[in-house]
Amino acid sequence: MRTLSSEKGFTLTELLVSSTISLIVMGVAATTFRDAMTLNETVLQLADSSQNLRAGTNLLVRDLLQAGRNIPIGGIAIPSGAGAQPIDRPSPPGLSYTFDNVTASTLSAVTTGAGLGPTVDGRTTDMVTVMMDDPTLDPILLKPASAPGSVPKLAADGSSFSVGTQTAWLAGDMANGIAPVKAGDLFYFLNSGTALQTVTRIDSSNVYFDASDAFNLNQRSVTAGSITQILGSDMTARRVLMFTYFVHTESEGVPRLMRVMNQFPPQALAGVVEDLEISFDLVDGVVNPTNVRDLPFTDNGVTYTASQIRKATIHVGVRSDTMSTREKDYLRNHLNTVVALRNLAFVDRYK
Repeated sequence: MRTLSSEKGFTLTELLVSSTISLIVMGVAATTFRDAMTLNETVLQLADSSQNLRAGTNLLVRDLLQAGRNIPIGGIAIPSGAGAQPIDRPSPPGLSYTFDNVTASTLSAVTTGAGLGPTVDGRTTDMVTVMMDDPTLDPILLKPASAPGSVPKLAADGSSFSVGTQTAWLAGDMANGIAPVKAGDLFYFLNSGTALQTVTRIDSSNVYFDASDAFNLNQRSVTAGSITQILGSDMTARRVLMFTYFVHTESEGVPRLMRVMNQFPPQALAGVVEDLEISFDLVDGVVNPTNVRDLPFTDNGVTYTASQIRKATIHVGVRSDTMSTREKDYLRNHLNTVVALRNLAFVDRYK
């Protein structure tokens, strides 16, 4: 007995219905896939901006915590008075700022700079310079040039010092994180007074402070603030570190947070940093002003200086490296943090 099979196929209606269902399923799958890709892109961009925030603030916070370490509360004397020339401050490319040695005679552990950074997306940015000693290199005791023996001595005019037999001090110890003394280093001199000079060159046993250094600190002919005014007795020389932070928009238009050590080339910490704002809380025991953007600051006839800083409030704004497909714009992230400047806040009540 033979079985007959039907040769009847799908009807047009059945074909249209099945095709419609297939297209709906494929559309839902495509939409789900697209949403998943967009979500993944958003997550990556948010993670990227968060990483930029961390990278951009970690060193700044650390340096603010260390600002003022072994620096006198009133700052270090700098060349001032008759004949003093401007002292160059590390600045964003294309800008040339100077430290104030006209109305001020010392360089504080913190130098503010509200609105001195470049304008990014219509908003001005701040910069800040902080100074501290280098804890890795021990201070060196310098005798006057006339002292007998092969001991470390300061030249009679303060233009150099010899380390005597302590050449190992000069060479440093990179294996233990002690950088050698090099051109561009800053040295703080202390006896009954203070002075600050820039290393311009070294040899096997001498450190030199020639004129026309990168900061223009080596002005020994001025009437105040140079090493000339404190010559004649034993003094301690200590290497200090200066760090300056600012936002710089590079040639490709990407704004990055930059960190400059002394006057060495700036290093990019993070991008894309669109905003940097720093304000300070001060202490005078009476008014205690807060959120001060720039110092010195005068209020009701009272002038406050950087030596009265106790706390810094930092605002950093970043954006993603690439534009969001969904938002048709960059994803942005902001961080506000507060830092106690412990080296300025400490007061020895028993001293």
